[in-house]
Amino acid sequence: MADKFIVETSARHVHLTQEQIETLFGKGAELTVKKMLSQPGQYASEQRVTVVGPKRELANVSILGPARKAGQVEISLTDARSIGIAAPVRESGDIEGTPGCKVVGPCGEIELPCGVIAAKRHIHMTTADAERLGVKDKEIVSVRLDTPRPLIFGDVVVRVNDSFALAMHIDTDESNAAAAPMNCEGEIVK
Repeated sequence: MADKFIVETSARHVHLTQEQIETLFGKGAELTVKKMLSQPGQYASEQRVTVVGPKRELANVSILGPARKAGQVEISLTDARSIGIAAPVRESGDIEGTPGCKVVGPCGEIELPCGVIAAKRHIHMTTADAERLGVKDKEIVSVRLDTPRPLIFGDVVVRVNDSFALAMHIDTDESNAAAAPMNCEGEIVK
C-alpha cells in the first residue's frame, strides 16, 4: 500500500560527541560501522558502553554514529525506571533540563549533565512523503500498526527533512505492547 510505511523498533542507544568517544575509547578513537540503519548516513557502531544510573547499570549499550554535537542516551521508560532515572519523553536532541548519567567505556568514563530521554515516537519522511501523506513537519498524528496485537499510537510527531528515509521509530516498550515483529507497517489514521 502506498500510504503504509515501515515501523522500526529503536532499542536503547547512546549518541556521543567526538570528544566523548575519545574519552571513552582512547585518543583518536573513531566509531566503527557495525550495521547501517534506515536513516541515510546513520549506523550502529561496533563500540558499546555501560550506562550507569543511581540504582543499577545497563551494560553493552550500542552507540549510534556518526558523532553528534551533544551526548544523549535514549532508553525506554522501563529501562529508565530500572536504573533509577526519571527520563522524560522528548524528541531526539531536545535534552535541555533532562537528567544526566554516567557513561563508561573501556578507556574512561564521562558524566553527562543532561541527555537521558525516552524518545518520542516519530515518523521520518521527506517533503514528497509528507505531501503524499497529507502531513507537515512537527504535526502530531496517530498511526495504526499492522501487528498481531494491532493498536493505534497517538502523539506521533512527523519529522520532515529531505535527508530522511520514510520510517516510523518506536521504542522497545511500545514495540512489545503491539507485539511488533521485525518488519511491520504503520498507517496514519485521521
